[in-house]
Amino acid sequence: MNVKKQYTHSDGRSAEDRALDFFAESMIQKIETLQGDWKKPWFTPGAAQPPKNLSGRSYNGMNSIVLMLQQEKHGWATNRYATFDRLAGLNFEKNKQGARTPILDSDGNKLPMVSVKKGEKSTPVFLTTFSVVNPETKERIKYDDYKQLSEDERAKYNVYPKLQVYNVFNLDQTNLKEARPEMYQKFLSETQGEIRQSSKGMVEFPAIDTMIDKNLWYCPIKPIKGDNAYFSISKDEIVIPLKEQFVDGESFYSNLLHECTHSLGAEGRLNRLKPASFGSKEYVREELVAELTAALVSSQHGMEKHVKTDSAAYLKSWLDSLKENPDFIKSTLMDVKRASSVINNRIEAVNLKLEQGEKADYSDIREQNKNFSASFSQSNRANVTEEPKQEQQNEEKPAQVAEEAAKQVRQSSLHR
Repeated sequence: MNVKKQYTHSDGRSAEDRALDFFAESMIQKIETLQGDWKKPWFTPGAAQPPKNLSGRSYNGMNSIVLMLQQEKHGWATNRYATFDRLAGLNFEKNKQGARTPILDSDGNKLPMVSVKKGEKSTPVFLTTFSVVNPETKERIKYDDYKQLSEDERAKYNVYPKLQVYNVFNLDQTNLKEARPEMYQKFLSETQGEIRQSSKGMVEFPAIDTMIDKNLWYCPIKPIKGDNAYFSISKDEIVIPLKEQFVDGESFYSNLLHECTHSLGAEGRLNRLKPASFGSKEYVREELVAELTAALVSSQHGMEKHVKTDSAAYLKSWLDSLKENPDFIKSTLMDVKRASSVINNRIEAVNLKLEQGEKADYSDIREQNKNFSASFSQSNRANVTEEPKQEQQNEEKPAQVAEEAAKQVRQSSLHR
C-alpha cells in the first residue's frame, strides 16, 4: 500500500488537520442523529460493519470508527476499502520478468478496468509508521525487528513515530461489481461472525464470561443484583448488575465494556483519568471515550451498543467540544484506539485459553494484570521520542481522580 506523504495545502493546513476535521464532522453528524433519538445504536447492525482492506486486514481504532460511520451514511453494501493505487493494481499482474501486464480472462481477452466511479470522494485514514535509530551509530533497523529485541537491546535505540494520512475508497465507490463480479460477490458474501446465543435467546460472549468468572480482567468485576454499573476508582473494581437484569445480552456486555474502558484509564494503566468533578469537561470527555470504545469493540464482535441512559445527557457537550476544540477529536480517538486495543488483546488471549479446554492455565493472564504498566507501556512506548501531539498528552502521570467522580454511579441501560 502506498502511503501519501504529508503535505500542506494552499490554505496552509496539513493533510492531518484536514483528516481530523473530516473525523470531527463525521462524529458531529452521528451525535446529532443520536440527539434526535438517543436510543439508536452507535453503529446500525448490517449498515455498519467492521472495515477491512482487500487483504482482509482489519482497520482499528479511529480508522474503524470513521469508516463504519461512512458506510452507514452512504449505504455501502461492502466493508472493504482500498487506496487508489491498490485498486489500479487489480488491473495488472507481473510476468516472470517482473513487468506489469493486463489481466486476461480464460479466453485471453483483456478484462474490464477496475476504477473509481466519477465524483466519488475518498475517506482519509491514519497510519503510524516508526523509524528506529541508534543515536550513537546511526544504525537503522525495522520496527518489527526492534520489537523482538530484549529490553537492554531496545535501550540502545530511539523510536520516531510519524502519523501519516492516506485515502481509501469503499468497493461500492468503484465499478468492481461490474468489472469483477465474482470478486465483488466474494467480499459481499463474507460473514461478519456469528453471535452465540443460549437456549433462552440471551447473547453469550464466552471470553467475557470467563474473564468475570476467573478474574482475568485488570481489576475485579463484580456482578451483583442492583440497578447501577460503575467503576470505583477508590476500590479499583467494576460493579455491574446481573446479566439477567438486562433486557438482552448485548446490553450487559456493552455496558460492561464501557466500565472496562473506565478501569483502563486508571493510574498505572493508561493513565487517562484526571482529577475531575462530575459533569466537568474532563468527565464528559471520559464518558465519550468509554462510549466509543464500547461501541467499537461491540461492533467488532457482532453486537450493538446503544448510548447509555446517563451518557445521553452529554450529547450536547460532546457536540460543543467537537465544534470548538480541534484537538478534542484527536485526543479522544487516540484514547479509544489504545483502550480498544487492550480490550481486544485480552479477549483474544482468553479465547486462546478457551480453545485449550479444561486443561487451560490462566495464571499467565493474571500475572499480566499485576504488571500492566510494564507489559503495555514498555513494549509500545519505550524510547519513543518526538511523539505526535495526540500521543504526548497521556505521558504525564495524573493524580487520583476526585472521590466525587469515583463514587458517581452511572445508570445502566437496563431498560433501553
